[in-house]
Amino acid sequence: MPTYRLHELTTAQLAAAADENFIVHISWAQQRTAGMTVIDDGQLLLTDSGLPTDTFNIICRTRLASDEAPARIAATLAYFQQVDRPFCWWVGPADQPANLGELLRNAGLIQAETELAMAVDLTTLHRFHLAPEGLEVRRVRTPAEMADFALVNAANWSPPDPYAIQYFQLTANSLLGGDSPQWFYVGYLTGQPVAASELTIGGGVVGMYNVCTLEAYRRRGFGMALTLRPLLDAQAAGYGVGVLQAARGGVGIYERIGFRAFGGITEYKPPIS
Repeated sequence: MPTYRLHELTTAQLAAAADENFIVHISWAQQRTAGMTVIDDGQLLLTDSGLPTDTFNIICRTRLASDEAPARIAATLAYFQQVDRPFCWWVGPADQPANLGELLRNAGLIQAETELAMAVDLTTLHRFHLAPEGLEVRRVRTPAEMADFALVNAANWSPPDPYAIQYFQLTANSLLGGDSPQWFYVGYLTGQPVAASELTIGGGVVGMYNVCTLEAYRRRGFGMALTLRPLLDAQAAGYGVGVLQAARGGVGIYERIGFRAFGGITEYKPPIS
C-alpha cells in the first residue's frame, strides 16, 4: 500500500484516503471475530458487531449512483431493522451522491452530530513535547493493557458503556496480533490508566481514534500526549499523513499539533423511539 505525503494529495484524494482508513478502523477486527459481520460491495460498507450499540455498528464509504441510492439506502436500513440493533451512518466529503444526507433524512434518519475531518503533515511533529510529568504512555501489548484501554474508552459515556468493554474483549486476540493495523495506547499516572488512544494504518495514511481522558484528569495535557505519541511512532515507521475526526471540544488541541480541517463528517441515526 502506498504511503502518502500531505502535499501530494488533493482534498478529494485526502478525503478518499481518510475513508479507507476509517474502514480499517471499524472493520478489520470485526472481519476476524466470530459473531461479527462486515458487508462491503464497493458501493458501501456495513459493519455489525452483534452488540446493541451504534458505536460499533456503522455504515460508511458510500459510493452510490443517484438513481440507485434510495433503493440501496432502504435495503441497508432494512438489514438493521431485521437484526434489531442500533446503528449509525457516517457521511464524509468523498461520499456520493452529493445529496446523501438529504436522502438519509428522507429515509427516516436524523442528523446526530458533525465533526471536522482534519489532517496533519507528520514531518512537522518533532518540535512538540511528548508527555506531562508523571504520565507514562505505553503502546498496548498485553490483554491486561487492552482491558485498561477499554475501561478508559468506556468512560467516554456516562455511565460507562459496558458494550465498549465487551467489544474489546471479543476483538482483543486479533487486535493484539502482530499483523494488526491498529495500535492502541494507554496513559498511566502512578500506575493507573487515565487516558487512551488508537492509531490505525490504512489508505496510505494513519488515523487517530478514541482519544480520551478520564474526566478527573482532563485539561492536563494528557489528550495531546496520547495523540502525539502514536503519530510520532507512525512518523518513525515512515508514514507521512495523519487524519482524524475532531469533535468541537478537541479542535483547538489538534490545531496546536498542526492538524487542519479539510471537510466535515456527519453522523445520521434512527430517531429514538
